[in-house]
Amino acid sequence: MARHAVDMGELESDGPPGAPQARTIATAADWDIAEYTCHYGPGDRAFEEQHGHYTIAAVMQGHFTYRTDNGRGLMQPGALLLGNQGKCFECGHEHGIGDRCIALHIAPQLFDEIAASVTGALNYKFRRAALPPMPGLLPQVAKIETLASQGDALLIGQSVPTLVASILSAASGQQPTRRAATARDERRVSRVLSYLQANASKESLGLDELADVAIMSKYHFLRTFQQTVGVTPHQYLLNLRLRGAAVRLATTSEPVTKVALDNGFGDLSTFNDRFRRVFGTHPLAYRARGG
Repeated sequence: MARHAVDMGELESDGPPGAPQARTIATAADWDIAEYTCHYGPGDRAFEEQHGHYTIAAVMQGHFTYRTDNGRGLMQPGALLLGNQGKCFECGHEHGIGDRCIALHIAPQLFDEIAASVTGALNYKFRRAALPPMPGLLPQVAKIETLASQGDALLIGQSVPTLVASILSAASGQQPTRRAATARDERRVSRVLSYLQANASKESLGLDELADVAIMSKYHFLRTFQQTVGVTPHQYLLNLRLRGAAVRLATTSEPVTKVALDNGFGDLSTFNDRFRRVFGTHPLAYRARGG
């Protein structure tokens, strides 16, 4: 695999036959997720590259060698490649042909904030080239792959910092520091709660928007909200939407599709699935029994 960490917003797919092909999955101002598919093999020369941002790449298929200033690793499915911004690296395929990885590129400001919270150290850098497949990391690897199929901006936005924190914890051996929410934090979270209640039907709510309402950084807001409220912003919003839909189903004869769309669900199948998970029955059955 090559080009694990080109600059965010500049993912490329051009190159010689077999060269890694990049596909952008999701992107934000301070991170992006991309899939890389490579067909290089033992006859292809490894070449030096440079990480444009901090990189965490989950190997999905194939295997290859990864060399950087923090060491060397044989990457295989389930392993996590770790890269520091600005550092050079090489990937080689001496022992097999091709691989597929999903890479998360994190901008320095976001990475530094998360790393300081997890490790307690300023200017933290990865001290190893990779994390091997291990039971404790399997959920994180699965999470990286699952994000590729998520279309919910708020869910993806809050998942990325949480995912980075979990992997930093595994890489450093440290647990995230916790502090009690202050009265100022509670006031800021309360503003967001009011905003969510007033805009629950807005389909495109994202983490950036909510953090701006709170006047907090995204990662600090995410941690503070969950600590204060007890659930993530996405779960709180989902609960608001489902409760509003349940009331409409029980008190009106409006079509289920209209109820779903009016309560912020982008499509009927997603609404039906989430409603059934929470209420234990299909929306039409819920309406038939009167709620």
